[in-house]
Amino acid sequence: MILDRPLGRMLVILGLSVTLCCAPIDAAYQYQTKTLDVPIDHFTYTSNATFKLRYLLNDTYAKGSTDGPILLYAGNEGDIELFAQNTGFMWEIAPKLNATLLFAEHRYYGQSMPFGNRSYESPATLGYLTSEQALADYAYLLTVLNPPSNSTTKQARPVVVLGGSYGGMLAAWFRIKYPHLVVGAIAASAPIRQFQDLTPCGIFNQILTSVYHTAGQPECVDNIRRSWQLLTNYSATADGLRVLNEKFKFCTNLTKATDVTETLFEYLIDVYGNLAMINYPYESNFLAPVPAYPVREFCRPFDKNYTGTDLLDKFEQALSVYTNYTGKTTCLSLNASAAIGDRGWDFQACTEMVMPMCADGVNDMFPPQKWDLALYSESCHKQFGIRPHPQNAVINYGGQYLESSITNIVFSNGLLDPWSGGGVLRSSNDKIKIVLIPEGAHHIDLRAANPSDPETVVLAREKHYQSMREWIAEYRRLKHY
Repeated sequence: MILDRPLGRMLVILGLSVTLCCAPIDAAYQYQTKTLDVPIDHFTYTSNATFKLRYLLNDTYAKGSTDGPILLYAGNEGDIELFAQNTGFMWEIAPKLNATLLFAEHRYYGQSMPFGNRSYESPATLGYLTSEQALADYAYLLTVLNPPSNSTTKQARPVVVLGGSYGGMLAAWFRIKYPHLVVGAIAASAPIRQFQDLTPCGIFNQILTSVYHTAGQPECVDNIRRSWQLLTNYSATADGLRVLNEKFKFCTNLTKATDVTETLFEYLIDVYGNLAMINYPYESNFLAPVPAYPVREFCRPFDKNYTGTDLLDKFEQALSVYTNYTGKTTCLSLNASAAIGDRGWDFQACTEMVMPMCADGVNDMFPPQKWDLALYSESCHKQFGIRPHPQNAVINYGGQYLESSITNIVFSNGLLDPWSGGGVLRSSNDKIKIVLIPEGAHHIDLRAANPSDPETVVLAREKHYQSMREWIAEYRRLKHY
């Protein structure tokens, strides 16, 4: 069982499987799809090889302006169209700023494959999948679309970079690494401190557990804790496995104990994290179709302490909130899609994005699992033929220290988001703004406005907008100095 994945098998950041299969296409979000030839390796002088980086562009809100701002979304681990369709905040403020919208796809995801169908073939082709190369892609894209004006080093148009989750990390790092290209960054739910020696490995699961504990049914967490042993007991016999297969209607029958204690357990750990991340106050289908406050709905059946077959029945009922909210699912699949690109985050988590996760079963609701870097390294070597460099992200970008030389970054975190434990929740640097959202789940502030949004979410978006206006005004003052 793996507890250390940052955003997911397919998407978000950091530890949990995220399946963006079901996001609807909003007719209001229209854009041109374009590509740009960018270097496969930005940091060599011995090769000129390039690939086509995909990006999405909407220039209608600029209204012909030649100096209106550009709002750049730093694409994270998934198809860029899915992020464009689920970042409504950018679409809502673009008309107010007369801004151009630019969504840049992360290399090795979506359609931006440096070596085509061979991109995931071996470490030799996959080795260019790094945050450094991705940030350099975005920098290259900006210098082409927004070249310097006159003979100065300032840009013709001010650029604000935004991102959520891993994209939020990239947004913050982009401002740190390329401050001459962007005037500021909105980094939502960006766990830039979820690294070894910066954040305790158990924080994520402790916050996650507290979300379930306060969901309206105090017995919910205790029932989840008991479910692990219950499922283990059922896995010990052929008759028990038959009961599980009939109860949960798995697409592929469980036939041995490890199908439960490894495959099913890992799936459930992912589900619990996903439900907490998308615990929005309205129906959504970002990771899966779910009702408003899905953690509350998951916990609703656990109105008291259950055991035995009663617990199994209540557990199946609770799980359907995530697996079959629409009532249209015919069977439960425990396997992630094998489409090309899905392994990208696993590779990144095995190289530079090593985010330790652990559980003790006491301060959290999960089976005890220690963080073991050596074991983790062996797993990465077996899967990809490489070893992790757990200190790389901290060395390259910093983590614990955001010195006064770093400016114009907003770090926003929902306190109901398990990833907030690795986020920036305070700073002595007055050029770094901290926005805390007590009722907020994972980067809810970047989503489209909804009548059910808590007031703190509305205020967070207003603070983002005001920060962006300040940065743009400051840039224009300096540009005309």
